[in-house]
Amino acid sequence: MEIGIAGFVAGFLISIVTAPVGVSGAVFLLPVQLSVLHVPNPAVTPTNLLYNVVAGPGALLRYLRQGGFDRTLTRHLILGTLPGVILGAFVRVFALPGPEVFRIIVAAVLLPLGCWLCFRALRPARIVRRNLPIVPLGVGVGVIGGIYGIGGGSLLGPILAGSGIPMATVAPAALASTFVTSIAGAATFGLIALVTGEGEIAPHWVLGLLCGLGGLIGGYLGARLQRRIPEAALRFLLGALAIGLAVSYLPLP
Repeated sequence: MEIGIAGFVAGFLISIVTAPVGVSGAVFLLPVQLSVLHVPNPAVTPTNLLYNVVAGPGALLRYLRQGGFDRTLTRHLILGTLPGVILGAFVRVFALPGPEVFRIIVAAVLLPLGCWLCFRALRPARIVRRNLPIVPLGVGVGVIGGIYGIGGGSLLGPILAGSGIPMATVAPAALASTFVTSIAGAATFGLIALVTGEGEIAPHWVLGLLCGLGGLIGGYLGARLQRRIPEAALRFLLGALAIGLAVSYLPLP
């Protein structure tokens, strides 16, 4: 019971801070699941994807009401991240099952993401649109997202913002991509667990749902606050948190 309450609170607090910049919060929830909630490997990854599925509609509903969805950008993100996250799920189960290797993956994803966010907060990009290979980038990020359990869109968000696309456009597109790819990723893990008979591959359903419910409420409130909180302050806060978490997961000499 206490673990469930802790998961709900963690999902709520993380999502209310991350939703305004288009990050689902799973990127920061996963270390909490590993260290505090003690979700076993590799079930922690599909549990994180389940969190995205439940939490995603909260922020998306608010962004839909506010307007600003770029349908073309969203479609291109999904075209890349959707097959990538499915491939990443297979890599996670069959190639990277060990906890030590997984901790290195956590640090490898969080550290550059945190540095990028901090850099863009201190040196905001000029509003100059640069053409990016959205679909190929989506495939690569989707693979990482499938391994890490973050859907993929939250990694593409900072790259898109750095290319000159306004956060008001990036945030809903990245969250929509994360939501769709997380459904595919969670389903892939579930099918692998069903076919192989490995129960540890399946998500921790109760905890994932409780974390997701917290994220559902926090995401809606966070999206509502986007226009009231300075973008640079949010980016720097997220970047500092990501760097701190990455350092804590680096292997000790």
